Amino acid sequence: MARALQKEGYSVGRHKARSLMREAGVFCRQRRRWRCTTDSGHSLPVAPNRLAREFGVSEPNTVWVADITAIWTLEGWLYLAAVLDLCDRQLVGWAMAGHRRTELVSQALTMALGRRRPDTGLIHHSDRGSQYAAHEYRHLLETNGLVASMSRKGDCWDNAVMERFFGSLKSEWTDTQRYRSLEQARRDVIKFIEMEYNSDRFHSTLGYLTPREKEIAVAA
Repeated sequence: MARALQKEGYSVGRHKARSLMREAGVFCRQRRRWRCTTDSGHSLPVAPNRLAREFGVSEPNTVWVADITAIWTLEGWLYLAAVLDLCDRQLVGWAMAGHRRTELVSQALTMALGRRRPDTGLIHHSDRGSQYAAHEYRHLLETNGLVASMSRKGDCWDNAVMERFFGSLKSEWTDTQRYRSLEQARRDVIKFIEMEYNSDRFHSTLGYLTPREKEIAVAA
């Protein structure tokens, strides 16, 4: 909050921002409904944890992280599959549907590949879910020269950056809504990704740049 006010031209530090928030009754929202989206009880091949929590990446299109989350609507659960670049923390690919089959994560990865066109050798990190271990998905990785990496069993901290994105999406955006349909939720999630997160969200790990600002800075 302090950084956002400073960017608007106000001389405000962290403590002053905290006081102003308290006076205005502004507080951080807490996450509520949770749904498990990982099916790791399978006999499919599992990749080693090549990322090993090394989240500090200096070059774009060298490490992507991927995961699935669920958002409740009155028509049922909407599943979001997302792909994030660790260098600029930008969501580079996503897909949404009322199911969590392998085709969902494949669509998200296909979008990321089309947008970024990475060189071979990019590390793709995910959990051990059956969607990411499926033959169809592994073939998509191999065909495009991506190297698979997977979290240790039951360890969400191995994919902490993506978990943080999902936490922001839900606590700051979707948890306050009552979506009547999957389509209404889908449109709102896209709005968060493109208009809020990728374009306006400051990241302390990026020197308080937004993902898009970091992308431009790295390319300069």
